[in-house]
Amino acid sequence: MAANELGTSTSPYLRQHAENPVAWKQWGERAFAEARERDVPVFLSIGYSACHWCHVMAHESFEDAETAAYLNEHFVSVKVDREERPDVDAIYMEATVAMTGQGGWPMSVFLTPAGEPFFCGTYFPAQPRLGMATFRQVLESLTDAWRSKREQIDGIGESVVKQLGARKAMAGAAIDEAALDKAVSLLGVDFDQADAGFGQAPKFPPSMVLDFLLRHHRRTGSADALRMAVETCERMARGGMYDQLAGGFARYSVDRQWIVPHFEKMLYDNALLLDVYTQLWAVTRSPLAERIATETADFLLAELRTAEGGFASALDADTEGEEGRYYVWSPDELRELLGEDADWTIGLCDVTGTFEHGTSVLQLRQDPDDPERWARVRTVLRDARARRTYPGRDDKVVAAWNGLAITALARAGVVLDRPEYVGAAVTAAGLVRDVHLDADGRLRRTSRDGQVGTAHGVLEDYAAYAQACLTLLAVTGDASWLTLAESLLDRVLGQFVADGTFFDTAADAESLVWRPQDPTDNASPSGVSLAAEAFTTLASVTGSARYEEAARLALSASGALADRAPRFAGRALAVAEALQAGPLEIAIVAPDPEGAGALVRTALTEAPWGTAIVRGAPGLDVPLMAGRDLVGGQPAAYVCQKFTCRLPIVLPEDLRRELTPTR
Repeated sequence: MAANELGTSTSPYLRQHAENPVAWKQWGERAFAEARERDVPVFLSIGYSACHWCHVMAHESFEDAETAAYLNEHFVSVKVDREERPDVDAIYMEATVAMTGQGGWPMSVFLTPAGEPFFCGTYFPAQPRLGMATFRQVLESLTDAWRSKREQIDGIGESVVKQLGARKAMAGAAIDEAALDKAVSLLGVDFDQADAGFGQAPKFPPSMVLDFLLRHHRRTGSADALRMAVETCERMARGGMYDQLAGGFARYSVDRQWIVPHFEKMLYDNALLLDVYTQLWAVTRSPLAERIATETADFLLAELRTAEGGFASALDADTEGEEGRYYVWSPDELRELLGEDADWTIGLCDVTGTFEHGTSVLQLRQDPDDPERWARVRTVLRDARARRTYPGRDDKVVAAWNGLAITALARAGVVLDRPEYVGAAVTAAGLVRDVHLDADGRLRRTSRDGQVGTAHGVLEDYAAYAQACLTLLAVTGDASWLTLAESLLDRVLGQFVADGTFFDTAADAESLVWRPQDPTDNASPSGVSLAAEAFTTLASVTGSARYEEAARLALSASGALADRAPRFAGRALAVAEALQAGPLEIAIVAPDPEGAGALVRTALTEAPWGTAIVRGAPGLDVPLMAGRDLVGGQPAAYVCQKFTCRLPIVLPEDLRRELTPTR
């Protein structure tokens, strides 16, 4: 019997299972060839390193010698990191939802040796629980069915692949002014008037929707859009989902009041929310927004930055086998640590036993009446927490999520006047360029410790990283980032578009049982909406009709979804807002890189998110900069639409008035 093969993986999640007695294989043809040779089904287990229930199932079942022996005898077991292989995750999650009505992780899917799913589920307990079948019962039942009902099993797998593989992308539809207004109205219906956010528990941070609402308010003055964004941002920032001691957001709130989080901290959430709170500050000048943006950026740099200068994927929810142990406090702990400050802190932070075993997550429902006292308390509690066992960190670098972080940090660094954020963004972008790109211009999805992984990039990787490069063009004036963005997006056009639609995997990627394409925003923006954004920016910078057409094609893929369910099309709606605004183009010319700093900060702060901005010296080889000259030897900003520009502006305050005429 083959041994466990996960020890050589670059995925921390797979390496967590390298000592399991299960003879795990990595995803690939070798595993399916063994299944064909042995004539056994494939057990596909998909999860990620920060997933609490993944850890539970691993401990209960995959570390159990008897369960492992049964798996090894009757199945070929394959372990997949969903963050490393989002394409594999996407197709089998689609099958799981279609067959069971729900999805989640760990995902447990049983496949024929042809890769066709015939039985799907998520977490299965080791012991009977709430009427659920145990994992061993599932295994024994499927082993028996494989022997006695093989023809039926093969038929189920073939039928699932035929039905889901034949589904076409939603018909293209433009997202026009009326569609944007309708989206705000539909979001208003779904808005939680009592506790903010959308829907009921559990509540996830609606990052892409908040981006859209802020852009819509900026363009139209919609009070409803601004109110929904402001209230949601405030409730999230003051609740337990936000780390009140060290910054950074957890994955979601298990309750509708934003009190108790599911504790893992993901790079994509914090990158997206950093950009939201930066934009909220630009719109409202809210001190809360500025604080949360700054603390979130500081969290990224302090806790997720890798030695190579990229950003790690996540911090685990569990510490020493207990969910949230690193983050929660009891009243007795606070009294022991804080002395006379304890009761004040207990009241301020709602330490009332909201979590397990009488502990609480710290909240900050109002600003402290004594900021200096709160600063002192935070220092004491941070120091005490630092003595606890730190959550595990998944330190693989994902190209797409680093792209989101690069964009957010570069923009926040300029808007909030924190140059160290820009420096971190440039370093991370350089890592992705130098490690993830191969000689043929193909982008690999992951790396770890400077070693590139085997998985090829999907659409979101190319698009998010291309947009990051275009943001760095605006922030640094280095035209090499434009060259790289063009190369990435040219590859998207060549490899990810077929029959007038975008796919999430490249034409030359591994062939799966069907080719995934999904316009839906989930925890992060869909690949096609990220492509719409990047192509929109690139078209504005270059004036290329080809890129403009690609942007509209990508955006149209989300049109029907935006019309029906705008909560799941937030990034596409945000891009459509940029198109309604022009999009605006701003060329800033200066005799040296530092000379344009004040104009660049004004442009990035006061112009709507989605504006294409370029800075550089006269003669910079960027089409939007062509013919843009200094004014009297001074830096100047040119505000344009479709390369038709207004009179140049020299003073930052004049540029501010030009960009915010009603403010």
